[in-house]
Amino acid sequence: MSHLSAETPTQQWENTILQAMAKHTHLQDDLYFAELKRTIARELFNTGLDLASRRQIAHNIYNKTRGLDVLQPLMDDPSVTEIMVNGPQTIFYEQDGQLLRSKLSFNDDNHLHDFIIGLFSRCNRNLSLSQPIADARLADGTRANAVIPPAAPTGPILTLRKFTGVKHSPEALLASGFITEAMLYYLKKQVLGKKSVFICGGTGTGKTTLLNVLSNYLPKAERIITIEDSAELQLVGQENLVSLEARQAGPDGIGGIDIQQLLRASLRMRPDRIIIGEVRGAEAADLMQAMNTGHPGALCTGHGNSCADMFERLSNLVLEGSRLPFIAIRRILANCIDTLVHISRQPNGSRKVDEIVEVSWGEENRPIFKEIYTLTDHCTNE
Repeated sequence: MSHLSAETPTQQWENTILQAMAKHTHLQDDLYFAELKRTIARELFNTGLDLASRRQIAHNIYNKTRGLDVLQPLMDDPSVTEIMVNGPQTIFYEQDGQLLRSKLSFNDDNHLHDFIIGLFSRCNRNLSLSQPIADARLADGTRANAVIPPAAPTGPILTLRKFTGVKHSPEALLASGFITEAMLYYLKKQVLGKKSVFICGGTGTGKTTLLNVLSNYLPKAERIITIEDSAELQLVGQENLVSLEARQAGPDGIGGIDIQQLLRASLRMRPDRIIIGEVRGAEAADLMQAMNTGHPGALCTGHGNSCADMFERLSNLVLEGSRLPFIAIRRILANCIDTLVHISRQPNGSRKVDEIVEVSWGEENRPIFKEIYTLTDHCTNE
């Protein structure tokens, strides 16, 4: 049985319209949608379809060609923060901190595969048998990761982290229980005092959210340089602001720009303050050197299960890009990093700052983590 014979009348009509619209792919979104409605009116004139059905076909086709196909309803829902596609019929999403299973589905593996290839092609990212893993940023800021066979033997996998564009205020973080007033006041003093602050936690815990809020405490007279994999920081009121963004290499393997290159370039731009969206590679050694040679007050995030774990992770990252003895690296880091902040996701899905420590180097040749606030401070604040 052919694939075409299994199609419903609606699917056949949509395919007819898609073929007719192929010559209009160059149009901007608003002009494309206007042409789409005209094409539907012309091509489906004698089908007897009512106006509501034609409108539904128009939206289906637009979502396939310019939107996110069957995932568009999840993209349109502002309460959904992440979308996880494990297979054509297995789609999960995060809403208000909870993972839920969606009733949406793709037709089959081919439908999902073609959608992913098309989505990444729109972002000038190549996915193929030889390059089965790719990251991309969509036009609205959403971060996408895809893995296709052979790296994903059971079928294509897609993960989307939406960029909400919401500018979180200190008041919003306090109201949600994310942080206490005392914690926020302490961190504000650290920023104003040009202390270096590292924020750590797991994926999706709100590291960038807190970094955004703290960044807006920066003195307006400072020259700020932000360095990110994907531009997410939203600094308000900073006139002397330079934003740098990493770039993946093209299909030919050239043209990539990593965080380490951007950090080295930023040091030649006379920064008063350097903000790094995430420290996770060789740039850690350059950052340590910068903080140790006249560039205090860095604000950064990283992945760590606790403040102590983040310190150890940074130490190992520096070790990979430095010839210094490990004990020397740890001592320098302890003298460069003033404050470590850890954020965790609670069993009910909420996110909270659960640990703030000050870092110093002890007489016993080991780092000392002075506990300033812990998760119990949330309870005493309630």
